[in-house]
Amino acid sequence: MMKLVTRNYLWSEVTKYVNRCDMCQRFKNCTEVLAEKLIVTEVPKKLWMYLIVNFITKLSLVARKDLILVVYNQLSKMAHFVVTTKDTLAEGLVQLFKDNM
Repeated sequence: MMKLVTRNYLWSEVTKYVNRCDMCQRFKNCTEVLAEKLIVTEVPKKLWMYLIVNFITKLSLVARKDLILVVYNQLSKMAHFVVTTKDTLAEGLVQLFKDNM
């Protein structure tokens, strides 16, 4: 089939024709994986049940603090920002969380 097309037409002309042809565009094979169905996440029922915790790093040193701990509540969309240092261990972060929430 390909030999028949290339014998009588230039490849650039065939490409232009296929790109402009409505029928060709509708019925061409899709090579991409189709997206899955969206899964609806459940809405939190109580405040401070679902949290997102993140860090803002690589900040300039101010009052010997160079990191911000960000705690975000999904239900109320409220965020708390706690300044600390990058050398703080997990136990220290837990204590910061308890003291500032």
